Amino acid sequence: MRLVDSHCHINFAELSDRGDAVLQDAHRAGVGHLLCVSVALETFPAVRDLAQRHSRVFASVGVHPNEIEGIDPSVEQLVALADDPLIVAIGETGLDYFRSRGDLRWQHARFRRHIEAARQVEKPLIIHTRDAGDDTVAIMRDTGAAEIGGVMHCFTGDWAMAKQCLDLGFYISFSGIITFKSAAALREVAGKVPLDRLLVETDSPYLAPVPHRGRVNEPAYVRHVADCLSSLRGIDEELLADATTDNFFTLFAAAKRAVSDPIPDPICQ
Repeated sequence: MRLVDSHCHINFAELSDRGDAVLQDAHRAGVGHLLCVSVALETFPAVRDLAQRHSRVFASVGVHPNEIEGIDPSVEQLVALADDPLIVAIGETGLDYFRSRGDLRWQHARFRRHIEAARQVEKPLIIHTRDAGDDTVAIMRDTGAAEIGGVMHCFTGDWAMAKQCLDLGFYISFSGIITFKSAAALREVAGKVPLDRLLVETDSPYLAPVPHRGRVNEPAYVRHVADCLSSLRGIDEELLADATTDNFFTLFAAAKRAVSDPIPDPICQ
């Protein structure tokens, strides 16, 4: 099995302290590649450095919708940083009304700038949305996000929301949340998403799946997300792994499968 963790933050302190051990654990668990996602321009150099040093790690550039203290990027800044073969996507970006309050027009403006940058560099979007589904889709439609595509990361919406995003050409990514007992409705949505538009992720160091819930999450645990998805869809684990991996490299066209530094055999199959 060779999975891809399509969204993680291994530059965060909870994981960076363990350095290469995190990557080796992932490789032994059958995770062949991963995408380290940017949330702030101040920490972007560390994200890019990981992709520079590891052929199986890819990077994005973007500023999270809840980031309020750092640089609020211009389209020109995003384009300049994304014009780099190590950068495979723009984001994460989007809207979050759960953690932010008040007049959030600044979030809308930032989201629009990210979409424009993605269109200019022709690299897909990584979209975060929480308690803001209608406005997120409205901005995606208004800005022509469908022309560049991307992924709705850590999806927690209903089928109506998923269908709108699929109709815009976006992929849907599920995290460890689908393994939680409280996520029965989300598992129903996951069972409906077409196999060729499905991705898996950890969003580590957060949202560790069962049986690791409550611990620091890491890319190795994406196999539990994949196992849950294959079980609820009634398909072979290898088929699910192959499909989601192929989907990743189809969407993130700038990401190239590593052919060097062979990885160890998985701990289990």
